[in-house]
Amino acid sequence: MDSDGTHDARGTHADRVPRPAGPPRVPPRPTQAPGGPPRPDGSAFLSWLRTPRPEAAPGVWRFGHRPRPEVEPEQIPARQLLSGAFIAFLVGYLIWSLLWNGYLGGWWLLPLYAMIPDSWAQPHSFGSVVVVYAYYVAVALGIMIGVGRLGRWGEVWRRYGPPAWRRAAPVDDRPPVPEEDPAQWNALRAAGAADAADRLGSDARAGLMRDVDHARITRAWQGVRSGRHSLATFTGAVLREGAAACLHPSGERDLPGRLAQHDLVTGQVRLGTTADDARNPYAYRGTGMALGPELLGTSLLAVGPAGSGKTGGVVWPLVESLCLHALAGRAAVVVVGAAGAGLGPVDAYDVVVRVGNPESVYDLDLYGGTTDPDEAAAVLAEALVGDLADPHPSGDSRRSTTVLAQLLGPYRAVHGRFPSVPELRQLLDGAPGPLGALRKALTDGGQESLLRELDARERQLGQPGDVGGVLADRVALLDRPAFAGFFDTSGQTRPFSLRALDHPVRVRIDLPQRGHADASRILSRLVLAQFAASVAVREDRSLFACLVLDDATGVVTPEAVRGIQRLRSANAGVVMTLRTLDDAPRPLRSPLLGAIGCRVALSGLTPWDGQDFAEVWGKEWIEARDVTDRQIIAETPAGKAVHMLRRVITGNAPTARAVTVRQVERERWSASELAHAVPPGHAVLSLTSVRGDHAPPLLVDLRNPGA
Repeated sequence: MDSDGTHDARGTHADRVPRPAGPPRVPPRPTQAPGGPPRPDGSAFLSWLRTPRPEAAPGVWRFGHRPRPEVEPEQIPARQLLSGAFIAFLVGYLIWSLLWNGYLGGWWLLPLYAMIPDSWAQPHSFGSVVVVYAYYVAVALGIMIGVGRLGRWGEVWRRYGPPAWRRAAPVDDRPPVPEEDPAQWNALRAAGAADAADRLGSDARAGLMRDVDHARITRAWQGVRSGRHSLATFTGAVLREGAAACLHPSGERDLPGRLAQHDLVTGQVRLGTTADDARNPYAYRGTGMALGPELLGTSLLAVGPAGSGKTGGVVWPLVESLCLHALAGRAAVVVVGAAGAGLGPVDAYDVVVRVGNPESVYDLDLYGGTTDPDEAAAVLAEALVGDLADPHPSGDSRRSTTVLAQLLGPYRAVHGRFPSVPELRQLLDGAPGPLGALRKALTDGGQESLLRELDARERQLGQPGDVGGVLADRVALLDRPAFAGFFDTSGQTRPFSLRALDHPVRVRIDLPQRGHADASRILSRLVLAQFAASVAVREDRSLFACLVLDDATGVVTPEAVRGIQRLRSANAGVVMTLRTLDDAPRPLRSPLLGAIGCRVALSGLTPWDGQDFAEVWGKEWIEARDVTDRQIIAETPAGKAVHMLRRVITGNAPTARAVTVRQVERERWSASELAHAVPPGHAVLSLTSVRGDHAPPLLVDLRNPGA
């Protein structure tokens, strides 16, 4: 034996036995990489897949959810319950003692004498002994049942007995019947793809399938049922690749890491736990709070000061969930925020646009990939001067759109492309050289209609009310040395266009915040305008599209509010955050809160911001109970003794209570409560699904999302 406790193989009997000559034996091929952990057996995945997910109210985490009653049951205080149960026991014992000792007479034995024959009443008769003691037990049980009901012994048993020790229901480890087992892929079997179902089931049992694989293959099967893909192609891919079939174009099957808790069967991501607070409906208290595409389709607005948890508690879990949905072929996500804002690693995205960073691989298409000058002018005008339009909901930027269209149309007709940022700035400034060259090219090409557009633009130059100078000043914010290599229209770079939202793509756009705040706001408005225009013309609207704006300061414009209202019908949504509602124009706050279905008010909100949320959440009718207690004064010694006993049992002085019940209307959450009663790490949120289901404002703890 060696020093480390192992046997030396050189001294074993097997080494001294001569081996027959022959070819050397080849060791078996290893099943995994050396030093790697053993493969799981798939039990964890199957347990996750088979966990029940009952239908629930909007926002409830459905994974393993157990519905609660709509109304909170009345619960007796512990001291009153236990003392009442003990007193009931004493009363029952007293009654039995009085009966047993004959203080109440023998009337309670008359039924016994009436039922038994006289022959059984002989002394030392076995039959009489059995019948008599059985009668005694029946009488004792009757007394016990009576006093037990009066003393609420059943409630004591449920609250403090073994039922209370087993809070969690026993887990049923038995597999479900094959007809109800999701791991059997019965939908595939019913359609004649039994071989593919067997392959997927074997991969699941072998631990080769993940939740993203299950969601991706389910999505591909939905494409087969809708006619977008053929059954033969789907079956061939599954038989060939197994759980890795129908991969995302990136080839990834999961994110580099996860921070939130996800359930890709229901599409939910858990944000936190609904607080056990009296202001929350009883059915929601203590349940997980989760969001999914059916809620994000109505868009979401989160308002809270810096450090309240907007990015870490709300934005990043949603972004992580949307990226998983994109890997499953269900969604396309575009995330816009400052560099280093905590929006996940680069490996979690397919396209990363770093505006102002020379090392950026991708560029941003200034015109959104469109070839229509009027559409490009409308989107660009919204980005440049959308915040200068009339802040009322009826305001627009049609004059700016007209000015840009008068230049973009002729330029594209001559050059076959839209102008770059420096060229657009010169045209808007009215520089005679570029305008003269453009006029000459149009004249030589016989473009009379476009010449009239250019003539109109030249006539407006220098006139009072001309917005060309304002547009030129805004374009100058993008015509900076830091952006010299961006917004190229010559085709020499790799511009990203939001027209790619027809595919399950994951995009992150990093804005240059330091020293370029105005340019960042222009780019945020540009991306929002392009997003609203792109999702409206998608051919396949079964793919959920979502735009995440980590900071929507300066983005809320009349056209943006109208665009958000139209996203629900296009199976798209926007997630926006604001430090305060003061970052949006005052006339647009109510329309913004009305257009967005999911509203989140985080802790630290100001009272005037809370007032806006209180108004949009409205009021509710509640039952107000006015209780008046009047102490009872005992006059006799016996009464005083009874009152003293009552005080010892209940802990309260004997009182006569008068209760007045009335219906009153009050705010669901007042401005003062939102400003001062929301604990740190919590938020009050209301939800609306695309089907119109509502969840009232709920107080949610964002600090324990995986509880």
